[in-house]
Amino acid sequence: MTLVSKTFELYGKTYTLESGELAKQATGATLVKQGDTTALVTVVVSKERKNYDFFPLTVDFNEKLYAAGRIPGGYLKREGRPTEKATLTARMIDRPIRPSFPDGFRNEVQIVATSLVADQVNPIDVICTMGASLSLTLGGVPFEGPLACVRIGRNKETGEFIVNPTYEERENSDLDLELAGTRDFISMVEAGAEEVTEDDMLAAMEFGQEAIGAFCDAQLEFVEEWERVNGPIVAKEYPLDEPVPEVQERIFTHYDEMYAALADADKQSRIAKVEALKEAIKAEFTEEEQLLWEREIPVNLKALEKKAMRTMVVETGERVDGRAANEIRPIMVKGSYLPLVHGSGLFQRGQTQVLSVLSLGMLNEAQRLDTIEPVDGKRYMHQYNFPPFCTGETGRIGSPKRREIGHGNLAERALLPVLPDENEFPYAIRVVSEVMESNGSSSMASTCASCLALMDGGVPIKRPVSGIAMGLIQEEGKTVVLSDIQGIEDFLGDMDFKVTGTERGITALQMDNKATGLTFEILKQALQQAKEGRAFILGKMLEVIPGPASETRPTAPRITSITIPVDNIRDVIGKGGETIRGIQDETGASVDVHEDGTVYVGGVGESVDQAIERIQLIVKVPEVGEEYTGRVVSIKEFGAFVNLLPGKDGLLHISRVAQGRVNKVEDVLNVGDEVKVKVIEVDEKGKISLDRLDKPEAPAHAAGEGRPRRESRDRSERPRRRPGDNGQRTPRRHHE
Repeated sequence: MTLVSKTFELYGKTYTLESGELAKQATGATLVKQGDTTALVTVVVSKERKNYDFFPLTVDFNEKLYAAGRIPGGYLKREGRPTEKATLTARMIDRPIRPSFPDGFRNEVQIVATSLVADQVNPIDVICTMGASLSLTLGGVPFEGPLACVRIGRNKETGEFIVNPTYEERENSDLDLELAGTRDFISMVEAGAEEVTEDDMLAAMEFGQEAIGAFCDAQLEFVEEWERVNGPIVAKEYPLDEPVPEVQERIFTHYDEMYAALADADKQSRIAKVEALKEAIKAEFTEEEQLLWEREIPVNLKALEKKAMRTMVVETGERVDGRAANEIRPIMVKGSYLPLVHGSGLFQRGQTQVLSVLSLGMLNEAQRLDTIEPVDGKRYMHQYNFPPFCTGETGRIGSPKRREIGHGNLAERALLPVLPDENEFPYAIRVVSEVMESNGSSSMASTCASCLALMDGGVPIKRPVSGIAMGLIQEEGKTVVLSDIQGIEDFLGDMDFKVTGTERGITALQMDNKATGLTFEILKQALQQAKEGRAFILGKMLEVIPGPASETRPTAPRITSITIPVDNIRDVIGKGGETIRGIQDETGASVDVHEDGTVYVGGVGESVDQAIERIQLIVKVPEVGEEYTGRVVSIKEFGAFVNLLPGKDGLLHISRVAQGRVNKVEDVLNVGDEVKVKVIEVDEKGKISLDRLDKPEAPAHAAGEGRPRRESRDRSERPRRRPGDNGQRTPRRHHE
């Protein structure tokens, strides 16, 4: 195996594909680069077929901090569980790859993408899909490739689309759209946007489809070079689970019964009827037949359910719950659902119910991120929980799964564009969505419930956001776009297309597509139908909560920002943080000092005002003419030092401590005395001179009036003595 490397330029960026040197025992391995950002993507396919009734694919993204020249935090100094970004990157690779494998593929497939270099200029995520596609191709694995993933941005000033923008270019973009698929169709979409119109979003998707085609062509050119150097790629033979006509025929005789079982609006009742029918059909097979066809029977039972559901939609125009294609399920909205918390909202659509809860905190409580990307943290955090009871099942409750992380990220992107700037609303914001019931579109219910919680908590969002999940059925040459899909329409349908936005435009998208016949005309219809559905849902939300509350709840911290001179930051913090800790301990407020001199003070009740007053006293510079009541902190021969403000002392000269001449300061003042003074001078170095107000009379003896004085003698009468004289003169010693 000889190393093959190909460097090419597309849309103003430089890319490199390499294979033949690293990980040569893998089924396929590709080194993929954008600029200096480098990832190794490997594919391994098991030699034996697994006895599963599903496709066993796993995708992992190994985020190595050495790629960015960083050492992991913590005691072990080693990468631990995947970060949220690593999980989202793995999902980005998985979603277009999974539907590209042939039906019945049962060999285990593992794709591992490892970050080797993160140049802090070019993101690493989207190029990994191209690496996975090329690794599958070079390994002779059967799939509908080549595939590629691109990110599309749009310059806010020029409106120009950008393919795979750098981090800097993304800062000036109002669109962050990721698409994956082949040159002929899109299979995955993920997007965040700043209220982009449906027409602009569709134009960006069409542009992205062209870009995907260009990257697919680059892979084909690499394959030609590989085969020229290393010989033809041998396609490996993997046995597929082929349909058994006899099993399919016997199961599909129960089509009418399955059709009738599906026609039930209640999810649990419908599931019970369908499962009971499946068990009855399975019982018609002998034990020997069940053992012989242990994979084929469940696959065909699922195929029967899928066929009946899809035919019902395209033939009658009605869905399993009796709704029309564009009809939204009944909606229930409640605000201020929980007491004491900082904000809450309950949103129910059909049998999907989500309770979102808001928590507000200081900016220093924002999430810190330890990743290979040039991002330190995030102020807004949205988390989504999907406990087993929400579907009437038992199960383990533990760390969030990939699906929960992905759904939480979607709702986070949906609401991020409408959040106020931290200068306007200096809070860290966390929203947790608890799914209480689920029958489809729980991520969109989370978006709606979270918007309610933000408004209930007094977060001044720019505009309210709603979301809807769209579906697609393509059967017997007919196409039906479905609004507000439920679970069965997601699992057995051809598309899951989630759209969120305000009345002005789209804020987030997510799409997984299994239909190769998805055209841009169908997408246009889906976007328009979604816009109408979003508007209907938003209207129901605003009937209950018309807009953000005028202020945060009393239980939420009140956060105020002030600005102090940068030179005074050390005064506020104090030696070893002693001063700032003292302010927090005495007032009960939290104080967060930033390098630019911005100070955020948060707390409940009067604690904020008390802490701000303390800080302002520390940084205040006394001015000439101001009067203070200070405490004497030290006494010198020339005067007394009086503390005016925290860390600010002034000198009260001995000549100004009393009316008349004072011999010693202690005759008038002692350490600890309170004295009223006035600032008479502040020199260039900040030294403060004081004058005492309401001066007392100087003690009589101190003024030279009460103490008797010794009589003076004339100098001529004084005997002239020298040290050690004792009245007799010591003769001088002469040196010979």
